[in-house]
Amino acid sequence: MDVDQLHEMSAAFMNGCVLGAAAELGVFTVIGEQSVDALALADRLNCDGRAMRTLLDALASLGLLDKRAELYAVPDDLRPLLDENRPGNVLPMVFHRMNMLRRWSRLAWVVRSGEPAAAEPSIRGAEADRAAFVAAMHAFSGPTADALVARLGPPKFTHLLDVGGASATWTLAFLRAAPGATATLFDLPDAIGQAERRLAGTEFADRVTLVAGDFYEDDLPGGADFAWVSAIAHQHSREDTRRLLAKVHAALAPGGRVAIRDVVMEPSRSEPRAGALFAVNMLVATATGGTFTLAEFSEDLLAAGFVEPTLAVKDEAMNSVVTATRP
Repeated sequence: MDVDQLHEMSAAFMNGCVLGAAAELGVFTVIGEQSVDALALADRLNCDGRAMRTLLDALASLGLLDKRAELYAVPDDLRPLLDENRPGNVLPMVFHRMNMLRRWSRLAWVVRSGEPAAAEPSIRGAEADRAAFVAAMHAFSGPTADALVARLGPPKFTHLLDVGGASATWTLAFLRAAPGATATLFDLPDAIGQAERRLAGTEFADRVTLVAGDFYEDDLPGGADFAWVSAIAHQHSREDTRRLLAKVHAALAPGGRVAIRDVVMEPSRSEPRAGALFAVNMLVATATGGTFTLAEFSEDLLAAGFVEPTLAVKDEAMNSVVTATRP
């Protein structure tokens, strides 16, 4: 690595901050199909005129806006991606990454203290941030869900328990792969609301039971022969994960299987790179979360009463899957 690469690395936050600020303020959505001048847009968004012009010029320099004379417009090819009202837009993930950035900026303090950075709501507010997080997880997983389910092989379950199933991304992928199966999705009430809206009017609505609850406090619904625990373990300590897996074990029928989707680190913990960086994200955002090795997942599954832990799918990022069986 040379000096230019080091400078580039240290400046990488700039582009993201420009995009993120514009997204959080609603710049792209409010402009829509129009061409607007900076002062008019500043007035509409209750912003300072000089500051808005500076932001818009930076966006134009990055190709995120077109500028002709003193008018700004969203390029036609970017409008579907940057308008919050368009299906499939990327803004939930942008909002989520801006919330990450606020915590990452405190990394040195976190390393010194060992305490996570305080959660600082965005200009959009804490409730909007929570909704964006759930939507971002769908945007992240949706394009890969069917392919990952296929990598797990032909479905061998009749009833799925989707633990922390959020907006039903994985429930839908498994039910598409197993036409005769049913599912129970368990999550906090706000996530259940998003799942209900996503399922409404679909062919899957009558195959899914939605159960609101908190797996920290509540027992999990019983009757399933397959449990999906997706992107949960990294948020908690291994002790918390063992307690959750014990609840999964109690909820599953004998012979049922559990599958944990998460980052799985190599024994060195420096590979894969995406996992090492994600561990930093857990450091700044949680009190006890992190990324774990296959040996650690196996120990925790065995401690919860499962047998035959196996790395069923290996992935460089979040789509590794560790499976085990309830005797």
